[in-house]
Amino acid sequence: MKAISDMRFGFSDAENYRRRENKDIFNKIFLRTEALDRLCERSAFFLVGEKGTGKTAYAVYLSNSPYKGNRSTHKFIRETDYHKFVALRRDNRLGLSDYSDIWKVIIYLLLSDFIFQNAGTRDFLWKYGKFKSLRDAIDEYYQNAFDPEIPAALQFVENSSRAAEVVAKHIPLQATFRTERKTETRSEKQKFQTNLLVLEKQFRESLASLKLDENQILFVDGIDIRPDSVPYDEYLDCVKGLATAVWSVNNDFFPSIRDSVGRMRVILLVRPDIFNSLGLQNRNTKLKDNSVVLDWKTTYEAHRSSDIFKMADRLFSAQQDHVMPSGACWDHYFPFDAATVNYPLEQHRRYFTSFIILLRYSFHRPRDILTILDFLQQLHVSKGSPNLVFKYEDLFTPDFRRAYGHYALGEIKDSLSFYYDVSEFDAFLKFFEYLDGRHKFNYEEYVSE
Repeated sequence: MKAISDMRFGFSDAENYRRRENKDIFNKIFLRTEALDRLCERSAFFLVGEKGTGKTAYAVYLSNSPYKGNRSTHKFIRETDYHKFVALRRDNRLGLSDYSDIWKVIIYLLLSDFIFQNAGTRDFLWKYGKFKSLRDAIDEYYQNAFDPEIPAALQFVENSSRAAEVVAKHIPLQATFRTERKTETRSEKQKFQTNLLVLEKQFRESLASLKLDENQILFVDGIDIRPDSVPYDEYLDCVKGLATAVWSVNNDFFPSIRDSVGRMRVILLVRPDIFNSLGLQNRNTKLKDNSVVLDWKTTYEAHRSSDIFKMADRLFSAQQDHVMPSGACWDHYFPFDAATVNYPLEQHRRYFTSFIILLRYSFHRPRDILTILDFLQQLHVSKGSPNLVFKYEDLFTPDFRRAYGHYALGEIKDSLSFYYDVSEFDAFLKFFEYLDGRHKFNYEEYVSE
């Protein structure tokens, strides 16, 4: 077995695996679960999971290389993007339906560019004239320097008037649109809406003309954390519009494209609590029929056969020089039992129950397990431990518990940031300071504090 110091447990934030230099290690340690294949089903529109359950990891893995006839791309919404949406709403007095129309154009633009990058050979473009014309318009607008990310696509929407003019230059527009543009009395909002509808129509016609050999999937990530500077109501309207757009293009447009082996799809990555806030009709049905839900929970008795244990064991086994039996690497590096875990004697002799200690620290999330291993390794190396394996005591040292406590608090802050700003979170922390380390209190004590 390799030394503890030679192990690489990777990154807590899977977005780092998008970089070329990190792809090899990610492909080694990534656990391919049933959820991976379910994401490839045409009915999957939402990837739902608590923070730290691996939503980004699945999207990045599918985006790094083709998988079972699927090509995927992974896009992030950044803080500045939300500010642009807020500015668009204020400048043009947009409603929730307008947000959805904006997102549709962004989705179509990103998918169009992705398809072009995969299959945009000269023969392909000449075969599909509408798509070629659309591509020419995009190249002209961006001066052949389109950055295939959400901010650049949002700029296309911000300057919808200019974008519509460039598209009209390459693709004939309907007479109704040309007539409407000459009507000076129309409001800026009406002009903006008309431009969006025209852009959406041209994208739909161009994409519908394609006959693809492989499925094309767009993952949209980054809605789990609300920036402090964006008010909750305005942020929620933005993500509601995105969710509505995702449902609309997947359910109304993409299935209507005929005679194409490869299909297009967009998948939104979202936390369960945020999913419940999106205002989708028949929410429970969509969660059951159109979502892949990541749930790593397990029981003490069944933990050795769980995906979360297999994930942890793979972090070690994938880096060994020889193929190892399932669980063998974990038992080598953690050769001890958890306290107060009773098993029948014949079961107890087969393996150690050390993983249960990590489950007790965690919320049964891969990020928690990975972070625990990373802290243990750091302390092992920094103290120059002569041990070749981890010891039971390593999981209870003040240094480890302090480091993991800071991590857990940061995770709570990130989760609550969707609903509360920094000052409200600080007040939340101050309440627990008054408890002076106690974890139980009654109502009278709560009032007096």
